[in-house]
Amino acid sequence: MNKHEIISKLSLQPHPSEGGYFKRTYCSEIVTTCPAGTRNTLTSIYYMLSDDSPIGYLHKNKSDIIHYFHSGSAINYTIIHPDGQMENHTLGNDLSRDQIPQLTVKGGCWKASVLSEGQYGLISEAVSPGFEYEDMELAREKNIREHFPVLFESVKMYIRQT
Repeated sequence: MNKHEIISKLSLQPHPSEGGYFKRTYCSEIVTTCPAGTRNTLTSIYYMLSDDSPIGYLHKNKSDIIHYFHSGSAINYTIIHPDGQMENHTLGNDLSRDQIPQLTVKGGCWKASVLSEGQYGLISEAVSPGFEYEDMELAREKNIREHFPVLFESVKMYIRQT
């Protein structure tokens, strides 16, 4: 299948802030109380980066997110921890090329994702406590430059210009 067929079959929509395409697939009926307030215990989405929308722009969430690779080309992740430690991972199915099929990003870490080749990369994300837009912060150049001056040049291309 090509990206257009997958977008249609899964009813994906353009993501309003991060880039790429998504669809919420699950929202638990069980709620929990967390520092951010009352949240559904778990939510899940399909998320796709494509050659026409290849960047998941730098952002952070309050909740932990587990990413699961499904199909297409591998997706590269850059993660910045609150202490400034940066790590890179490639989410994909080719273990011989050091790709991993599952990646956890802890709440409070900044992350960006990039499809560097191919037509698309399709993943799922499970978020706990469940995702709410007010729990997500899109990176701003001033904030990243101020908090991570040593890393800024290597991540500035992942900051969405508004």
